[in-house]
Amino acid sequence: MKIWKKFVAWLWTFRGGYAVRYVESDELPSNLARQTLTVAREDGELWVAGMICPCGCKAKLELMLLEEAKPRWDLRVDKKGRPTLSPSVWRNQGCKAHFWLRNGKIFWCRESAASA
Repeated sequence: MKIWKKFVAWLWTFRGGYAVRYVESDELPSNLARQTLTVAREDGELWVAGMICPCGCKAKLELMLLEEAKPRWDLRVDKKGRPTLSPSVWRNQGCKAHFWLRNGKIFWCRESAASA
């Protein structure tokens, strides 16, 4: 499985990076689309972002955006609609993927199991 994750990470690097598009919704769908950051909005406030893990393990990632949530992420969307999350996303179980989402692209952290 580790070789598969290395191959997926290499493949996305070779193809110019794993691109992620931004979509808003009323709630997170039960089946998230690949390469999509879906953000749920309620009463005008963004509260959660969801995406499929880009390492290829197909895990559903849910990232809280509410001010009072811990842990929480900041989301910024540029004029071209490309999302940026801060801080990085680091799975402490399963695939152990660790990456940044910046301007709609995935950047693997050196210590990530997916990029090791």
